[in-house]
Amino acid sequence: LVREAVALMQQEVPAEKFLADLNSQLRLVRHVRIVVKEAGGSPLWPHPPAAAARRDDRVPAWFAALIAAPIASRDVPVVVNGARVGSVEIVAEPHDEIAEVWGNTVALGTVALGVNVAVIGILYVLFGRVLDPLTGVARGLADLEQHNYRVRLPRPQAQELAAITDRFNALAQALEAARAENEQLNHRLITAQDDERRRTALDLHDEVGPNLFGLKAHATSIAAAAAKLEHQAARKMIKRVHDMLAIIEQLQSINRSMLNRLRPMALGHVPLRDILCELVRDRARQHPQIECSVCADNLMRSYGDSIDLTIYRCVQDSLTNIIRHAQARHVTIELGEAASDVNGGPQLALTVRDDGCGVDPRAAPGFGLRGMQERAQALGGSCKVDSALGDGTSIRIMIPLRERRS
Repeated sequence: LVREAVALMQQEVPAEKFLADLNSQLRLVRHVRIVVKEAGGSPLWPHPPAAAARRDDRVPAWFAALIAAPIASRDVPVVVNGARVGSVEIVAEPHDEIAEVWGNTVALGTVALGVNVAVIGILYVLFGRVLDPLTGVARGLADLEQHNYRVRLPRPQAQELAAITDRFNALAQALEAARAENEQLNHRLITAQDDERRRTALDLHDEVGPNLFGLKAHATSIAAAAAKLEHQAARKMIKRVHDMLAIIEQLQSINRSMLNRLRPMALGHVPLRDILCELVRDRARQHPQIECSVCADNLMRSYGDSIDLTIYRCVQDSLTNIIRHAQARHVTIELGEAASDVNGGPQLALTVRDDGCGVDPRAAPGFGLRGMQERAQALGGSCKVDSALGDGTSIRIMIPLRERRS
């Protein structure tokens, strides 16, 4: 381009005018910096670098360094009438081109980013709607793990997921039916055991008790009659009678203890709290090395024969285990109405806590703990044990209050 401009303008044109016209013709060329110089080498017109500087400010340095090519320069001599009157220096200036590339890159990047964000948003919404039933299945499984077998999942529109929710609901229904059947069986078993205990207690109370009382009365009358005799054998007879009276009193004490273990006679006639406090006081008298405390405020007088007897047996078995195995110094018994359970009904919460040696969580439960669990499950409740070696034991029993009696 420079050579053509020089060739067209160099014919019969004065040197000064030629250089001035050449400078005006070449100043608007882009992507290169053109400087027209005189014969002495000084620029005919100063070349302002401000525009290039402004372009540089818009482009990051790392991007310019990434795509910029080595800057080339060229010097073209200007000859008029066979004499060199100056030269044209051509230096590559890629700033405009780099700025255009940067602008295109920013535009494409913005469009690509917008498209990606839109695609990700659409996928998020779509996958969220598709996978939302699976989240519900996970929550339902967590409810099943907490023994809430009444949970049911809504049927989604997707046929594949609908099959999963149908199987889940069928499983939950089967588990609920199985638990209800087990509760009925346990309840019947516990009721049969309690009825047998009640009959045995009545037999001991109505048959053994009066007979022991009769033996004691006859022995007392024999001792009184022997005291009136002056024979040497009378003193031996009186001594034997006293031995018999001691044995009879021991049998009466054993009979009362068996009656209390089989079925507390005050149950149903005395408030539940008073029965528990009397049980704890009796055990404290027998084992004074253990300090027992009872917190059972704001209770109803009775919660029904089944619940009252279950609470009494659980406290009784817990104290027996603590005395035999725990080596505890302090025992705390808490009984009260708790917040609603997963089925929305009130509960009766019993907690027995000691500071003994604890038990190994991996050990199989003994007969006492297994009996407490069966009694609680027979009433639709639960029995959980929290214990560690050397850190005491806590037994928490939850019983739903489906039927109340004041």
